[in-house]
Amino acid sequence: MLLIDRECVRRLLEATDPDAVLMFVEGECLVVPAERVDEAHRTLVVANRQEVADLLPGEEFTDDDLDKVADRLDNVVRDLGA
Repeated sequence: MLLIDRECVRRLLEATDPDAVLMFVEGECLVVPAERVDEAHRTLVVANRQEVADLLPGEEFTDDDLDKVADRLDNVVRDLGA
């Protein structure tokens, strides 16, 4: 079972805040503005919007592209001990 899936990645990319980050908190994928993440919770940040956009082939991307990015981010979350 994936911890981070295509919809998590899509929500991050579609966030209205250009500085949005993807966090994994208590088993849930959250997209929040970076300025709302305090020092105590910085370790829960998986990636920021720009980092994820840089993993995609361009402005146009497929569900398969999102799945590949989600798989990479899922591995990051698992490495963090989720």
